[in-house]
Amino acid sequence: MTDRAPQVDRSLPTEESRDLLALVREIAQREIRPRAAEEEDAGSFPREVFGLLSESGLLGLPYAGEFGGGDQPYEVYLQVLEELAAARLTVGLGVSVHSLACHGLAGYGTKEQQAAHLPAMLGGGLLGAYCLSEPASGSDAASLTTKAVRDGADWVINGTKAWITHGGVADFYTVLARTGVAGPKGITAFLVPGDAEGLTAAVPEKKMGMKGSPTAQLNFDGVRIPDSRRIGEEGQGFTIALAALDAGRLGIAACAIGVAQAALDEALAYALDRKQFGHPIADFQGLRFMLADMATKIEAGRALYLAAARLRDAGKPFSRQAAMAKLFCTDAAMAVTTDAVQVLGGYGYTADFPVERLMREAKVLQIVEGTNQIQRMVIARHLAGPESR
Repeated sequence: MTDRAPQVDRSLPTEESRDLLALVREIAQREIRPRAAEEEDAGSFPREVFGLLSESGLLGLPYAGEFGGGDQPYEVYLQVLEELAAARLTVGLGVSVHSLACHGLAGYGTKEQQAAHLPAMLGGGLLGAYCLSEPASGSDAASLTTKAVRDGADWVINGTKAWITHGGVADFYTVLARTGVAGPKGITAFLVPGDAEGLTAAVPEKKMGMKGSPTAQLNFDGVRIPDSRRIGEEGQGFTIALAALDAGRLGIAACAIGVAQAALDEALAYALDRKQFGHPIADFQGLRFMLADMATKIEAGRALYLAAARLRDAGKPFSRQAAMAKLFCTDAAMAVTTDAVQVLGGYGYTADFPVERLMREAKVLQIVEGTNQIQRMVIARHLAGPESR
C-alpha cells in the first residue's frame, strides 16, 4: 500500500474547516491506514478508532454544537467522510451510519430528549446503528413488520431487523417499528439502548468485503422502552426514515469517492514505478487513458455530491440530487476499483496490494441505503412523477 495520503485539492469554506481536514488526514495516516489491510483480513472491528474520533469531535460534525456536535455544514462533513473512507471504508462508512442513527433524534426529538441523549451520542464515545431493513423488507421498507405495542407508559417491541451495520456492537439503535396501519403511515421511530433486555444480535454475516464492520440481524423479543424514547409523533417514522436516508445517501456517495480515490492513488503509484519494455507502464497510452478516465469519474462524483450537500446546507430540496450522487458515485467507485485491479495486472488480483480489497468493498456501496436501481426509481419519480398502475 502506498504510504502517500491522498492530497485532494479541496474546496473548503473556512479556515476552521481546513484545519479540521488536516486533523482528519493526520488521524487517518497515523491511526487508520497502516492497520487497515491487516485488520480487515482478520475481521477486526476498530472500536478504539471510533473512540478516538469521538474524542476528536468527529462523530457529530453535522449536528448542533449546543448538544456536542461540530456545527459543520454537510459540505465539510462529507469531505471528512471521504478522507476516512479512503483510509478504511469500515471507518468512513461507520461514521456515516452513526450520523444516520443520530439524525432522527437531532431532527425530530424534543428539546428534552435532545438534551438527555445527544451529548453522549455525538461526543460521549457512544456508537450508533440504524434499524430499518428486515429479512423480508429491504427496498420495500414501508412493508416492515417489526411491531411496537403500547403497554401503559411503555412500548414493547417484537421482530427482527436485518443487515444492521454495527449490529451487536452499537450502544444505541434508531429503530423503525409498526405501531399502526399497514404501509408508511403506521410506522414510528424509537431510540433503543444497545443493552436493552430482550435485544440480541445474531452471528455477523460473512461478507465479500468490509469484514471488519459487523453486519448482523437483531432480534427484538419483548424489548420494553419508555414512551420518552419515541422519536417524533406516532406514525411519523417513515417520514423520519426517508429524511435520514436522503442525508445518508450523500454519506455513501462521499465514502464511494474516498474508496475510488484510494484505488486511483494505488494504481498511479504502481504505474509510475512498474517498468515494462524499458519504460514505466504509465508511459503507455492505454494505461494513461485508463488513469485519465478514473480521475475524471472521481472529480465528477465529488462535484456531484458537493453540489447536493450545498443544497442541503442552504435548506433547499436535495432528495433528487442525493439519489443522483449516490448512484453516480458508487457506480464510479465500482468502475474505478475494477480498473485499478487491471492496471496492476496479476498483482492487482492478490491480497499483497489493496486494490482487490477496495474493489470488493466498492460493491457494497451500490447496495446499501437503497440499491442503485432504487436510486434510479427515485430520480425518475422526480422527473416524471409516480408510476401509473
